[in-house]
Amino acid sequence: LDVPQTSPENFPSLKDGLLPPRVGGSQGTLPSTEAPLLSAVPPKVMVYPETMVEMEEPNILICMADGFSPPVLNMTWVKNGKPVTEGVQTMDYYPKKDHSFRRFSYLPFVPNADDYYACVVEHWGLTESLSKIWNANIPEPLPETTENVICALGLAIGLVGIVIGTILMIKSRKMGEASYRRGTL
Repeated sequence: LDVPQTSPENFPSLKDGLLPPRVGGSQGTLPSTEAPLLSAVPPKVMVYPETMVEMEEPNILICMADGFSPPVLNMTWVKNGKPVTEGVQTMDYYPKKDHSFRRFSYLPFVPNADDYYACVVEHWGLTESLSKIWNANIPEPLPETTENVICALGLAIGLVGIVIGTILMIKSRKMGEASYRRGTL
């Protein structure tokens, strides 16, 4: 299964059970020799939540390292600058048709506005470790005053439309009656 890279919603998650066949069992285990060995290709890394984030509701952060070769890659999680190991699941390597690899790591968490998380990836193709930071940037709801102002503006525009429409209808009737009277003389 080759997962499209359009948006995080299209990426597999633990509960989907849609992960492709795996290669190797532990870090450093190389796949079969069918794939040619090439120079180190660094991974592209993305971090995203499994489901839409709601504050204080349990969720899972997913770190995806994609398009790298060879399949030797270390993935770790950091919360507010401190390493996290509890609950972390890092999957095996998944081969792709272009002979590169994909790997996922999962971190269960409870979103809090003050917390930030980072997935730290180390690979031979990188000159230094790569950190992808994620924090819960949930837009705050509009304050009630803003909602009231928008509602009042809509009501005012509606009332103005009714008044203008009524005036135009009265004028058109008067014009119609005047032309009718002229026609009968």
